[in-house]
Amino acid sequence: RGQVRLEAPGPGAGGDLPFFGSVLRRADCVRRCEEPRIGAASRHRAAEEVRADFQRRVPYSYLQRAYIQLNKLEEAANAAHTFFMANPEHMEIQQDIENYKTTAGKVSLVDREARQHMEDYSAGVRHYDNEEYELAIEFLERALKGYYAEDEDCQIMCEGPQRFEEHEYLDYKAGLYEAIADHYMQVLACKHDCVRELATRSGRISPIENFLPLHYDYLQFAYYRVGDYVKALECAKSYLLFHPDDEDVLENAGYYEGLLEGAMDPNTIKPRKEAKILLQRHKLESHLLQVAAAGLGYAYTEPNYWNRYGARQDEHSVPSSISSEPENGPRLSLSKKPMPKPDRELKEGGPLLYSDVKFVYNSEQLNGTQRVLLDNVISEEQCRELHRVASGIMLAGDGYRGKTSPHTPNERFEGATVLKALKYGYEGRVPLKSARLFYDISEKARKIVESYFMLNSTLYFSYTHLVCRTALSGQQERRNDLSHPIHADNCLLDPEANECWKEPPAYTFRDYSALLYMNADFEGGEFIFTEMDAKTVTASIKPKCGRMISFSSGGENPHGVKAVTKGQRCAVALWFTLDPLYRELERIQADEVITMLDQEHLGPSEMNINPKDEL
Repeated sequence: RGQVRLEAPGPGAGGDLPFFGSVLRRADCVRRCEEPRIGAASRHRAAEEVRADFQRRVPYSYLQRAYIQLNKLEEAANAAHTFFMANPEHMEIQQDIENYKTTAGKVSLVDREARQHMEDYSAGVRHYDNEEYELAIEFLERALKGYYAEDEDCQIMCEGPQRFEEHEYLDYKAGLYEAIADHYMQVLACKHDCVRELATRSGRISPIENFLPLHYDYLQFAYYRVGDYVKALECAKSYLLFHPDDEDVLENAGYYEGLLEGAMDPNTIKPRKEAKILLQRHKLESHLLQVAAAGLGYAYTEPNYWNRYGARQDEHSVPSSISSEPENGPRLSLSKKPMPKPDRELKEGGPLLYSDVKFVYNSEQLNGTQRVLLDNVISEEQCRELHRVASGIMLAGDGYRGKTSPHTPNERFEGATVLKALKYGYEGRVPLKSARLFYDISEKARKIVESYFMLNSTLYFSYTHLVCRTALSGQQERRNDLSHPIHADNCLLDPEANECWKEPPAYTFRDYSALLYMNADFEGGEFIFTEMDAKTVTASIKPKCGRMISFSSGGENPHGVKAVTKGQRCAVALWFTLDPLYRELERIQADEVITMLDQEHLGPSEMNINPKDEL
């Protein structure tokens, strides 16, 4: 592309010929460059469906199965993990990964499509949080270098074929300049969106807020901590290109200038060239897109690519918030930037909504945060009826991709979903009234949780599962394992680091959890909360009919289940989310079934339910 310079159009008739001549030569140059390196266009210009499959990493799902057939479990685990990083809602793959950990021993999961600039950024932030500033600088600088290289690749890829979604190709009758404008505006919008693309993790919808500026924000303070005030000022000025009115970084920059006075002229230190060039280009792209929107009828809204209070998704404090006392001179407080308000204020103690529900313990009494224990959520008769339903619809390994002992070889797990219960009820395999009870009590639990924790927004089902675990005879002597190992519901518990990493393959979208117990006629099976070390028990709860424990799903509430050593322990497990994007699909379908059942008695064809549908 650099070998052919685009000529400026000249005046008069034929004045555009030099320009279009250079366009034709550039097109020929690109084609001649492409063919010897990546083959003819028909071989590398894939269909939209193929591109979408690769974007969703679908080939890794097939690779996983192929590696299993070859008994290459580590490669299969990496393929499954790579697929799951782009598809965090895929529960079967999540269970596959857990199975690999069990069967293949300690597995070091590798994302084979990981973006290196993202990996380096995350490593840099971890070192920054640990006050390892030299390592933080190394990784963050490497992340920046990788970011700008990826940006260049992204820009080039946008110059490929475009889809004219607003036009039927055969009916498209635009003139020369309209056609050029149509194509170029799509290319330009694609290039402009590279900022979002490079800041978005695989499988996520939203980018990391303020991603590129945050590199400079972390670096300006890290360089200050290692005594490199020139680099600190350079990075502070680079950050200010994006947020020129940021009072904290302005104050930091002024402080760095004061440290350099007498040694050099601080005005000679400029923002980084690559940041300045990218921002200038981005502003020009924005201007052209808005001009096109106004003059050519495009629908375009400029996104807020660089929210000043970014890093909220990663739960890091903003690094420009520093407080230091220089060796010489008065104490200087570079005031702390206000942290963004949490998405919700943590409350509890709201009404329980139902007069028969009995409050037992709150968070303080359970030695934790956002915890509540309730009794009489359902009656003894409802427990018995629900147990009868469970006996008729549960399958071994349901919810665990057919694995009958997913957490311990000493117990058998069986389960069923709400939709499965309703379908069995419709088919007459269990009483429809009993099947609906499962639906109704789970909705009752949802309302209680939403009310008690005083949530200001709707709580949605993320997953609902009726599960029973049965002690296997002959395998209970000298057991020292748990029925369900200590874990957190929306993050990866790391007891050694005393951390819980909120990232895939954890179900990061879960906000609240609840367990509604159906029986007490078994031995063992106590629900336990622990500290982050996964060892120190903070509360132990003995299940019984109608008892419900509910809690927030994060690292503040590590929990597990002690071994069931005799009998069968049954419960309705419920996970909730405040994000409607992660609503449970089967629950939505179950809602539709309930709506139809609430109408007058309709036949199967009228209700659009096929009793033979696979579950």
